[in-house]
Amino acid sequence: MATAAAASTRTLKEFVFEWEGKDRNGKVVRGEVRAAGENQVQAALRRQGVLATKIKKRRMRSGKAIKPKDIAIFTRQLATMMKAGVPLLQAFDIVGRGNANPSVAKLLNDVRSDVETGTSLSAAFRKFPKYFDNLYCNLVEAGEAAGILEELLDRLATYMEKTEAIKSKIKSALMYPTSVVVVAFVVVAIIMIFVIPAFKQVFSSFGADLPAPTLIVMAISEFFVAYWWLIFGVIGGGLYFFMQAWKRNERVQRVMDRLLLRLPIFGSLIDKSCVARWTRTLATMFAAGVPLVEALDSVGGASGNTVYADATAKIQQEVSTGTSLTSAMTNANLFPSMVLQMTAIGEESGSIDHMLGKAADFYESEVDDMVAGLSSLMEPIIIVFLGVIIGGIVVSMYLPIFKLGQVV
Repeated sequence: MATAAAASTRTLKEFVFEWEGKDRNGKVVRGEVRAAGENQVQAALRRQGVLATKIKKRRMRSGKAIKPKDIAIFTRQLATMMKAGVPLLQAFDIVGRGNANPSVAKLLNDVRSDVETGTSLSAAFRKFPKYFDNLYCNLVEAGEAAGILEELLDRLATYMEKTEAIKSKIKSALMYPTSVVVVAFVVVAIIMIFVIPAFKQVFSSFGADLPAPTLIVMAISEFFVAYWWLIFGVIGGGLYFFMQAWKRNERVQRVMDRLLLRLPIFGSLIDKSCVARWTRTLATMFAAGVPLVEALDSVGGASGNTVYADATAKIQQEVSTGTSLTSAMTNANLFPSMVLQMTAIGEESGSIDHMLGKAADFYESEVDDMVAGLSSLMEPIIIVFLGVIIGGIVVSMYLPIFKLGQVV
């Protein structure tokens, strides 16, 4: 019976209530709280010495999904407000109310409610691992323990902004060729299904042998017309299941991560972005005073590639047995010589966080330069690619007309 009652209490639906009242000094105060009903709100406010004059349930709108960029913006806002001397709970209230995404507002209100009941900020964040990873929570916990939470939040916001900037640049570099290939396939499919059959009817009245390129294009067109549903289904379904396997299957993920690093043009870009994120993460953890072995727990996953995650696990194992960080990184046979040299200098001078931060700055600028170079390089390649495909189809369709003109 007690277990059932406890279960029903845990599953009790809660709502967000906006309230207004007067404190012990008669000052008008306002706020919001999560509760199952107005009675709970009144009881909670009485315990705080507030006489409620107005309690209103807020109508929750459905919001968009919460993205890492939203968390980065929230972290920057929270750091700025705390540096300005705004109390933590009030800062949460201001950021939550000012956010345009109801999902983010609800998340922040949930965290605020936990902190309001006496839970530490890091513990409140750990209840939402989908949005606040171990690195985020560990840094917040270190800031709370050292009494420098606003400084750590500022570092964390800078780290997240730089990480999201790198991800955005990588996506923009990959998006252009991918979108062009998709558009080219759609255009070719439309030509094959609707345009080529019209030419076929015209050519059937010629009564002459057609050139080989024309026959090949017409055969492909017949296949498209007969099995267009199969082609689109196989390609669409194949891409969907492949992406799901890449996202959920660890073995597929490892194979693809290795393959991405070996791509002719984009492999170097992805590799440098992983190095930038790896060094930036470790530099941020070191600056927060997190011990090296513990910091390496979060660094591997933050790199965004299982190859670097596996290498980080080996580095952590070696460092825990007394090996220097530089030697362990050298044994991984993955990091550029510049990063190894700067790490060695950092270990000797006792400023690993500073040297790794400089390495991260360098590789982030390298990523910027490569993305700009790839954009200018891909344009002529894509133009040639489209020209060969579309131009080849057009020429093969006009060859019989040229041949007929020569006969006449």
